[in-house]
Amino acid sequence: MYLTGFADEAADDIDGQIRATKELGWKHIEARGVHGETIHDLPDAEFDSVCEKLAAAGVQVNCLGSSIANWGKSITAPFQETLDVVDRSIPRMHKLGAKLVRIMSYAIIQDRPPDDQMAEERFRRLREIVRRFGDAGITVVHENCMNYGGMGWPFTLELLENVPGLKLVFDTGNPVGTPDYRGPDPHARQSSWDFYRHVKDHIAYIHIKDGRFVRDIPGATFPEAEYVWPGEGDGDVKRVVKDLLDSGYDGGFSMEPHLTVVFHDPSVQTQADARFASYLEYGRRFMKLLADVGHATKLPAS
Repeated sequence: MYLTGFADEAADDIDGQIRATKELGWKHIEARGVHGETIHDLPDAEFDSVCEKLAAAGVQVNCLGSSIANWGKSITAPFQETLDVVDRSIPRMHKLGAKLVRIMSYAIIQDRPPDDQMAEERFRRLREIVRRFGDAGITVVHENCMNYGGMGWPFTLELLENVPGLKLVFDTGNPVGTPDYRGPDPHARQSSWDFYRHVKDHIAYIHIKDGRFVRDIPGATFPEAEYVWPGEGDGDVKRVVKDLLDSGYDGGFSMEPHLTVVFHDPSVQTQADARFASYLEYGRRFMKLLADVGHATKLPAS
């Protein structure tokens, strides 16, 4: 087991991200953004500088938190746009030594019902994405966010049935604000525990987020949510973490606090010092949570 996180929530620059990781006593980062630019889109010189600094610090990238097929990408957009990012990401992942890549399954088509979401086209595209990464020795993990697979656990299982080699990264906080598209409109919110227990056997990686649903915002992709410390919201974080570890899970737990910075919402900002301190506190509280659920021996050595 290892601990990691979206360190771009601690600092925009890679130096600050490395410093936060090392202060927590961790050795891994889930690489997403540097100075607001997704790492697979950085100019070559800047990417090379990031790699050099990570290597010098002895910090590894365990997963590329890519934007591939995410909630902002339409299933009707040309597929070549996706493939360009895939092909650009592979050599960068090799240079970083990252073995996991986070993807999604394209945005939900808001004016169509759940059974009319161009599912076959999504499956076709994800099969090719998984094939290309798989041929390069990289495991693809799908996140249950505001995308087709995140509409409810049956949609995730359908993806797995139709996309050989696909694995899951389960985000504990995403179900809290996501409509459960299994039922009639207006949709109830999803249960994190219910989602988890149906997909547990396919989980290769975990994102730790927690919060409470506040309200839907007309025309917005994401609802208003109140994000909180791990274990203090409606994400069933303690229950999920304990059950996973009791069952022998030995993968990564990646922090995605959203407390002071929300990657998809640039309006949520705080001063740099508070942001950095919040990330550290989140990581420390999660380590205490691990001890609270009986797995203190799995904590990194101080």
